[in-house]
Amino acid sequence: MADRFRITLGQLNPTVGDLAGNARKAREAWALAKEAGADLLALPEMFITGYQTQDLVLKVAFSEDAMATIEALARDCADGPAIGIGGPFLENEKLYNAFWILEGGKVVARVLKHDLPHKQLFDELRLFDQGPISGPYRIGPLRIGSPICEDSWWPEVSETLAETGAEILLIPNGSPYHRNKLDLRMTHIVSRVVETGLPAVYLNSVGGQDDQLYDGASFVLNPGAGGGVEKVMQLAPFDEIIAHVDFIRTEEGWRAERNRMDHQPDEWEQDYRAMTEGLRDYMRKSGFKTALLGMSGGIDSALVATIAADAIGPENVRCIMLPSEYTSPESLEDAADCATRLGIQIDTVKIDGARGAVDQALAHLMEGTTPDLTEENIQSRLRGVMLMAISNKFGGLLLTTGNKSEVAVGYCTIYGDMAGGYNPIKDLYKTRVFETCRWRNRHHRDWMLGNSGEVIPQRIITKPPSAELRPDQKDQDSLPPYEVLDAILDGLVEKDMSVRELVAMGHEAEVVLKVQSLLYGSEWKRYQAAPGPRISPKAFWLDRRYPLVNRWRDKA
Repeated sequence: MADRFRITLGQLNPTVGDLAGNARKAREAWALAKEAGADLLALPEMFITGYQTQDLVLKVAFSEDAMATIEALARDCADGPAIGIGGPFLENEKLYNAFWILEGGKVVARVLKHDLPHKQLFDELRLFDQGPISGPYRIGPLRIGSPICEDSWWPEVSETLAETGAEILLIPNGSPYHRNKLDLRMTHIVSRVVETGLPAVYLNSVGGQDDQLYDGASFVLNPGAGGGVEKVMQLAPFDEIIAHVDFIRTEEGWRAERNRMDHQPDEWEQDYRAMTEGLRDYMRKSGFKTALLGMSGGIDSALVATIAADAIGPENVRCIMLPSEYTSPESLEDAADCATRLGIQIDTVKIDGARGAVDQALAHLMEGTTPDLTEENIQSRLRGVMLMAISNKFGGLLLTTGNKSEVAVGYCTIYGDMAGGYNPIKDLYKTRVFETCRWRNRHHRDWMLGNSGEVIPQRIITKPPSAELRPDQKDQDSLPPYEVLDAILDGLVEKDMSVRELVAMGHEAEVVLKVQSLLYGSEWKRYQAAPGPRISPKAFWLDRRYPLVNRWRDKA
């Protein structure tokens, strides 16, 4: 009996619905696995369909098409290594999230997901039926157990696999990114290795899908010689990687040989990479080649322009300055300076004429009223109209530029600065916007397509934020200082804290109540907001689903 077993890991980027394209990726990876003398090619959870499918997988024709594509893949790859690939399995009117095992031209086993996640982003209990706990499957000399993603976060499935003869755990995942997610995954998989005494291969997807990012960062753990575990392989985050890991039979059982240990960047770099890859994949998978945005001379639009340049190249990004009588000369200078540093085209479209025409058209209805937020919002909405017109005419994706702090409290204009198709900084609080700009000015990486150096002028970072919709306007005229606002939002949104808890932490009750009121009262705006990449543990959209009409308010 052989004492060595090679697994080729495909940390790859599928596209939801692109069955033929995903199968082509699988075939290409299989050819590399065959060339490397592998016994098994492993691909992530729901790889053939892409992940998450949402309700698309409930369409019977789609799931049947996906199953047929897997069966064709088995026939095409008969004379080489076995394949483990994620995809749906429909049988007797039940639909499962399955891991298909292909060998010798046919399907030889299917593992059905048992623990279906139903918190945060996921609602798999709505989509799939719960599978029974599957036993191990044999490929050559090795009995392999495959808990599918969530199955590995709890003891039951892995322990059952160990008890029924599994010799290693191969865990296919579609695990989306949030800040410091690798540490959380590692905690769970370390527990499974300690409990079962089996080595574990954790294989994750990469790439963006709608508002979700899959960061890869796949790894392999061995049981430690004296207890605990030993990490013997770690793949880089966000990169598509084909890697081979060899298992050898020892007196203690099968163990993975020590392999590559890729660097894991810090949270600032990973967040920035996530925002960049999120935009890049959203555009690539949606068919957009170019992007545009309104460049105000402020920090949010400067950061979005920088992310866009890094994602698709400066030559594919266009900035539009839309000044009014309230736009300061410094803002015009800062916008031009930032665009020049980035190497991005910038054009100017004045809104004064259009604003005058709207004012005149509404004059007979507005007569006798005092100018207020209404007139300010007209300016923002005119900018949205013009930017959408340019997007329609030239085909670029319009990017919106509202940070998480503004989106949270509704400090943004529906159909105005919220107009657009994607928001790269939607899940980034304002205080993190400032620090992210400083980080990007200090760092440049090979995966960035934009210029290196100080691309965001210091004056943009240091000047007080302003919407410039009225004379001498500052954000803090309407909002608490961002350090205070973000701390309160972190408590209300990320941690679900009560008003009393926040007050006990030292925040003023009046300020907390105001922020809470703005947060709940802006739900309808967020419902209509552009998607953006999730980088925190609780982003707006699938992580946090609140009613649009909600009369309840917490009390101090």
